[in-house]
Amino acid sequence: QVQLVESGGGLVQPGGSLRLSCAASGIPFDIDVMGWYRQAPGKQRESVATIMSGGNTNYADSVKGRFTISRDSAKKTTYLQMNGLKPEDTAVYYCNAAVYFGGPNSRRTYWGQGTPVTVSS
Repeated sequence: QVQLVESGGGLVQPGGSLRLSCAASGIPFDIDVMGWYRQAPGKQRESVATIMSGGNTNYADSVKGRFTISRDSAKKTTYLQMNGLKPEDTAVYYCNAAVYFGGPNSRRTYWGQGTPVTVSS
């Protein structure tokens, strides 16, 4: 019943742009944090960007100044605008939603299926 539907991934040239979207459904709580993670070949999954319900954002150092995360809380949707893409951005990008219950150690998380982004000439 819970589902995170991602779209917008694909193949892009270095220096190009992509906009990823993720719409959550079936989550019976207001979502505290939405974010994007990625996993490149041979590497562990890493956080790319997160956005809290109040609008505060965090970015990985590698994407600061190039990526912008936003959200529409009413629609339970998050977006990741990716500009100035580099080959090292190539990865499968995963959408995440988190609901907290009073503290950072008490939470429930949900994941999308992942959408591939390839940056290559």
